[in-house]
Amino acid sequence: MKKYISILLILVANYSIHSQSISDALLYANDNLSGTARFRSMSGAFGALGGDFSSINVNPAGSAVFLNNQVSFTLTNFNIRNKSNYFGTEVVTENNAFDINQAGGILVFDNHNSSSDWKKIVLAVNYENTSNLDNSLDTFGTNPTNSIADYFLSYANPELYNSTIPISILSDPNTYYEDLDIRNQQAYLGFQGYVINADPNNSSNDTYVSNVPAGYFYQENYTDSRGLNGKVSINFASQYKDKFYFGLNLNSHLTDYTKTTSFYEENDNSTTSGLKRLLFENYQNTYGNGFSFQFGAIAKVTEKLRTGLSYESPTWYRLTDEKQQLLQTTGYKYGNPPNPDLSSQMVDSNFLLIYPEYKLQTPSKWTGSLAYVFGKQGLISVDYSLKDYSKTRFKPNDSFFRPLNARIDAQLHAASEFRIGGEYRIKQWSLRGGYRYEESPYKDKKVVGDLSGFSTGFGYNFGTTRLDMAYAYSQRKSQQGFFSQGFTDGPEVMTKSNTISLTLVFEM
Repeated sequence: MKKYISILLILVANYSIHSQSISDALLYANDNLSGTARFRSMSGAFGALGGDFSSINVNPAGSAVFLNNQVSFTLTNFNIRNKSNYFGTEVVTENNAFDINQAGGILVFDNHNSSSDWKKIVLAVNYENTSNLDNSLDTFGTNPTNSIADYFLSYANPELYNSTIPISILSDPNTYYEDLDIRNQQAYLGFQGYVINADPNNSSNDTYVSNVPAGYFYQENYTDSRGLNGKVSINFASQYKDKFYFGLNLNSHLTDYTKTTSFYEENDNSTTSGLKRLLFENYQNTYGNGFSFQFGAIAKVTEKLRTGLSYESPTWYRLTDEKQQLLQTTGYKYGNPPNPDLSSQMVDSNFLLIYPEYKLQTPSKWTGSLAYVFGKQGLISVDYSLKDYSKTRFKPNDSFFRPLNARIDAQLHAASEFRIGGEYRIKQWSLRGGYRYEESPYKDKKVVGDLSGFSTGFGYNFGTTRLDMAYAYSQRKSQQGFFSQGFTDGPEVMTKSNTISLTLVFEM
């Protein structure tokens, strides 16, 4: 018998179908400005410079520029401010986090054989929190046309899937959520929660209509995410004569990301039939690890001019998802005539959905760099990178992931990144600044816009110890739907990021 008015489902089970999206892929494919304070203060323009722990992540040959053994630690405060606008209602949400986001050590082995052209060998290990994923976004406003019912209808009706869902599946008391695939699970939620109903004008009972009356819809959406993407790099580098530096990184990646969303909708229904309000919550935890490699070279064209070229392979991730969903609805019971009273009913199935492991391959990246060194007085450096986000792939490329990979092909493209930084030295002091510009990975920049940012900072050299401090700012506009299909309305969001980093470097 169909359950109607109010239903609560917390779901945990094993099943072979996943629920990824393009935005999930970009969590791992996107680059972020991270690392030491010196690196951040110059906006990461270090591909032809080296001599900094985070420069290794741009060009592995950078470690061969080091003259002696060092260790480094970086503490960063991350501040993200989101300003959302949903049908004219603006909400500001702010999130702060502290993290030791970098730690590394480097050993320099000089070659004392004067007849050899290889001057030294360098070994380094460096950890960086490449992405701090702590963030939150609150949105509310009145939608004049669309309801979340369209989300459930998009799964229940055949337009996107070229197949129907028999009413017997959704109404059978012996049907269990954990035995269904993602499509049927969402349709089941909508049907059992009385958000959608079988179309009374279709005798085959395999198409569905909304139970939400037309009108205005007050909607709230709260999103909270926590987690990180981290990378441990094992670096090998060498210097050939006084002109060339070569390097290789073997990178181990780790990720642990949790996202919780809560969507609330209430309509201006004054009749005695149909849905009045609902709450739809989703929880997802993604964790796993990956591998990538990098190689690069730096050449001294002249004593002052340097050039660099580096390649970063795709990162091959192995990921696992855990998911929970909750749907609670309140409305008027259906009958003939309808029951005019609002009713509540709650069913708790106590399931946690744990998906089998799957794979994600991010795109590769090329970086070309130029730097000009003004002796001991200062320097200026420029990096240009190119990454084709349309090459991002979920695997296996089966009947489920194939449509998602096709959407990635259609919606993403190759995007470039430009960074410029400079440093000026006054005795023990170093003054720094930088600028960066990153193209959107989306062809449609309304979804995610271009990113721009600047940075500044200073350093003081005590001799065998150096203290660096940096401030970095960036901003980007986006407009992504609350849900990936059916009901795709969402706010316009301006995201501003502010970071303050402090790095201690010890020479040995």
